[in-house]
Amino acid sequence: MSATPRLQLSLGPVLFYWTRERYADFYREAADWPVDIIHLGESVCSRRRDMKLDDWLGIGRELIQSGKQVVLASQTLIESEADLRDLRKLCDNGEFLVEANDQSALQRLSAAGQPFVAGAALNLYNPATLAVLSRIGMQRWEAPVEMSRDDLARLLADCREQGLDAPCEVFAYGHLPLAWSSRCFTARRYQKPKDRCQFVCQKHPEGLALRTQEADQVFTLNGIQTLSGACQDLRHELPDMAEMGVGVARLSPRPEGMAEVVAAFDAARRGALPAPDPLALVDAEICDGYWHSRPGMDNTRGVATP
Repeated sequence: MSATPRLQLSLGPVLFYWTRERYADFYREAADWPVDIIHLGESVCSRRRDMKLDDWLGIGRELIQSGKQVVLASQTLIESEADLRDLRKLCDNGEFLVEANDQSALQRLSAAGQPFVAGAALNLYNPATLAVLSRIGMQRWEAPVEMSRDDLARLLADCREQGLDAPCEVFAYGHLPLAWSSRCFTARRYQKPKDRCQFVCQKHPEGLALRTQEADQVFTLNGIQTLSGACQDLRHELPDMAEMGVGVARLSPRPEGMAEVVAAFDAARRGALPAPDPLALVDAEICDGYWHSRPGMDNTRGVATP
């Protein structure tokens, strides 16, 4: 099978709450993986304070030495003045590109004339918006996770017609980030108030399964964030993505087996597509419905999870 046009792989920020040791071990291994871009930082909950900005900067400097592009991800839901202070420090870090995941970060970065990545939570659906953001410094943008392949293809074609060349990134692997709330669902599960949660989400390094009465996992709860219950796997769509003009495929980190996931996607982008079975280490249902204009939890390949 012939190789497809060059498609970069990125690691998204870790969405779950890990220990400092697990973060350190994970990124030490990731330095040797065939990914081009690594996003660092806490994008979900400001109460997860184990890792400070200086810690992320230190990891970023090490990854730069391994030839990776490093991007710092901003928090998606800003709830307090303390959150804003931390956001200002992040945007003013002076070393690394920042992914803006809400309008506060977008305003801070654009006002300072800083280049930025536009995260999926900004909900960018049309070339007019992308043109505005390109003029104020956008270097790359991530498509909304529910955008279908056909809608994205049309949007990319419109962008090319208007001379917009900022690369597009697609969320290609992992539990899909769907929503954020001021309430902490994991704390509520343990009957604890949000401001005295005792960091119970750290007990669930891949989130807390929310199941129907029929025991089907419909969502994954991650503190204030709601993710899909099934794990999106667009590995077999990489050749098509590259042909239609997608620049980057994002892989969302898991605590175990991520090296194998990255290797499988690296092989797929080089045209070495395996048989249509799910990644062996995915202990979750597989989904790709949104990409195919179907309900997001659908598995259009019809492949059962082992």
